[in-house]
Amino acid sequence: MSFSIKGLYLVTPDCDDTALLCEQVTQALRGGVAIVQYRHKTATEALRLEQAAALLALCRGAQIPFLINDHVDLAAHLDADGVHVGQHDRAITQARALLGKQKIIGASCYNQFSLAEHAQTAGADYVAFGACYPSSTKPNAPRAETALFAQARQQLSVPVVGIGGITLENARPLITAGADALAVISDIFQAQDITAHCRAYQSLFASN
Repeated sequence: MSFSIKGLYLVTPDCDDTALLCEQVTQALRGGVAIVQYRHKTATEALRLEQAAALLALCRGAQIPFLINDHVDLAAHLDADGVHVGQHDRAITQARALLGKQKIIGASCYNQFSLAEHAQTAGADYVAFGACYPSSTKPNAPRAETALFAQARQQLSVPVVGIGGITLENARPLITAGADALAVISDIFQAQDITAHCRAYQSLFASN
């Protein structure tokens, strides 16, 4: 199964209800999300293992790549498809050493193009800029301007992901500027119809 980092990139919220989380992710998978990242900053180790294993099974069934935020050991234990790490060369190289060449490693580069260059050199498979817009998940995050995506498209060889405060209403300028994928949390999980909302996102990429 080959993966590409393009389209709607679903990131999970801090949700302790595993059944609810799985149901919401199932709806998103029906809507055509391209990739799923499990992120739960406050979960216990036991809950993190339970939820990640459950979501991995869902993504395997849908043939969609499943990544885990930060916890490289958990990704290795479950044989997840990869990890997303904070931008540190050491984190990227350590993740690669533990997970192997075939796994996906993404790196947060905030609003700094130089970090993206370093991440690519260190072996990241994609880089992420954000917050693109004011974000309830990370209200104090630095703002990443759309010009970063245009620069990345011209100067980097790895895919570029936008994250932070993204909605259906403000997504298109990021795609037009050069974002290969958009990572979304709140706008998906708070939608009344998650499946339809995801399809609407995917149509933005199809029409670009």
